Amino acid sequence: MKPDSTSENRILSSKIRNHWNAVFLAVLVAFAGFPPLPGGASTALPAAAEVALLITPETLRSMPRKETILVDTRSFFKYLVGHIPGAVHLGGWETFTRKVDGVRGLLIEDRRFIAERLKAFGIGRGKTIVVYGEPKDPWRTDGRFFWMFERYGFNRVAILEGGLARWKETGGTVERGRGETPTPSSLTANDIHFNDAVATDQAWIAERLGSSGLAIVDNRTRKEFDGATPYGSARGGHIPNAVHIHWPDFFTPKGLMKSKDALTRMMKRYGIRPDQEVVVYCTGGVRSGMAYFVFRFLGYKVRNYDGSWWDWSLNLNLPVENS
Repeated sequence: MKPDSTSENRILSSKIRNHWNAVFLAVLVAFAGFPPLPGGASTALPAAAEVALLITPETLRSMPRKETILVDTRSFFKYLVGHIPGAVHLGGWETFTRKVDGVRGLLIEDRRFIAERLKAFGIGRGKTIVVYGEPKDPWRTDGRFFWMFERYGFNRVAILEGGLARWKETGGTVERGRGETPTPSSLTANDIHFNDAVATDQAWIAERLGSSGLAIVDNRTRKEFDGATPYGSARGGHIPNAVHIHWPDFFTPKGLMKSKDALTRMMKRYGIRPDQEVVVYCTGGVRSGMAYFVFRFLGYKVRNYDGSWWDWSLNLNLPVENS
């Protein structure tokens, strides 16, 4: 799968751009039924301001537009067909990955690349980032993007509940085409601060295998957990002592996250305690990105293993279990 990319549009002068932004917003309000996100004269939120991890479409509509960046994590084709007005498309999840020693899915850690890529879409430290996808996506890439932003040190990141489907169900309209290119931010390589507490690798896990303070959660399908390798892994099976929870089990059939009470009962059923540190993994850290979000939402200390089974299975010195 090749990463998506967007072409750069010309940037208008500040005066002209502000004029057309006002016209564009007025047209949307008058004819598209899209309530404006207030805050035309607002200032940036304080750096320490709390942001809910899961927000509803209604909440999104009330958020200051100038302080919010909407990121559509679906394919670029689907973005062109229709997206939430004002949303940007950064490319596919693989755009931000690298292959090391045969292992795919590893998150890029080149600060300059990250900053240049994100600043072009207006992403900076002073804004709230809201990512969305679609409930029926078998990989739920919005979870991967959520984890990615937290890994890069952004602390005001949220997921839109129900994604684009829920947005439209609640009366939201869509915009077609590439959309308007936002004003670039002032983000620099020095602004990227990797949060090591939300990521892990095979060495970290191997050192703690069997520890009562660690819960390992495999978010692939049951067949993969039992040994199937549909995505070309070197070996089948799972990490020893891992608990199997297929990531869709966290959600209702409509793609909405289950209640905190229901999720808490699920964790008790699987023997996962709040005092444990949780490691989630799948094949390449994408499906487990959504599991990472769920555990974050529940208040657990959690790490996403981006190398996941592609990485673990390739090292023949690491143990593997089969069911």
